[in-house]
Amino acid sequence: MRLCELGVGETARVTAVRQAGAMALRLRELGLLEGEHVACVGVSPFGDPRAYRICGAVIALRNCDAALVEVGP
Repeated sequence: MRLCELGVGETARVTAVRQAGAMALRLRELGLLEGEHVACVGVSPFGDPRAYRICGAVIALRNCDAALVEVGP
């Protein structure tokens, strides 16, 4: 499953970041590392971007960027 598919209130564990280069580095700098827990805490009125809690911080990601992150139970 991809991070962008999480519903508000759902949590998952990051299993992989499916992107190379600068965007992958940025996602990892934000804390989206394999094994970390992430929760969707909010969605904007039009559904994009979404807010996620990771490593104690809340970050907003566009759906196209969140789609690069694979999550599982």
